[in-house]
Amino acid sequence: MALLVIGAWTTLLTFLLAFYRPDWTTPGPYLLLLVQTHLYTGLFITAHDAMHGVVSPNKSLNNGLGTVTALLFAFNWFPAMLTKHHQHHRHVGTAEDPDFHDGRHPGFLFWFARFAWNYVTWWQVGLMALTYNLLKLVFPMANVIAFWMIPAVLATLQLFFFGTYLPHRGEHAADNLHRSGSQLRHHVWAFVSCYFFGYHYEHHDQPYLPWWRLWRAKQAADS
Repeated sequence: MALLVIGAWTTLLTFLLAFYRPDWTTPGPYLLLLVQTHLYTGLFITAHDAMHGVVSPNKSLNNGLGTVTALLFAFNWFPAMLTKHHQHHRHVGTAEDPDFHDGRHPGFLFWFARFAWNYVTWWQVGLMALTYNLLKLVFPMANVIAFWMIPAVLATLQLFFFGTYLPHRGEHAADNLHRSGSQLRHHVWAFVSCYFFGYHYEHHDQPYLPWWRLWRAKQAADS
């Protein structure tokens, strides 16, 4: 599954940068931008699954694919993400949770700013800037912006909104061990929105499940 996501992202991006000449007066390029955004999200979800060791039973292959997909997604560094993500699972919804918003500044934008501050590094920004300047020497600048840069930004917002903000916002019941919500069962929307990651309580409850099995956990929980 990881190789399928990587292959689809690489193939479509290569086509969009090297061969596609968009007509911006038609819906086509905008739809392709959204497809590429979805595949960017898939890269991060694959890296996330690697953090839980469920991409491959071979630890070296699992971590290797996690490192590759994290780097492809805006030069994230897998070992650093691994530490913070497991800290999130151990201390979800507390001051020790790196994804937690303390509520002093309510709202999506303040939370997202704190989240980005915790995860985005200056060397990532520098590598993104360097890569952009190299890519635009070879490919049309409009294509680089539309199909390499904007999808990465949109996917980041998508992952935060469906994977952190919606499931962890607000108060949770005292018996909610994972301090997590879960979106209503709708498997098509759950896949399109964030690779079933909106079934977030199920993920925290069964972190050994890869993304493509979370719908079964949701199905069982609602039965």
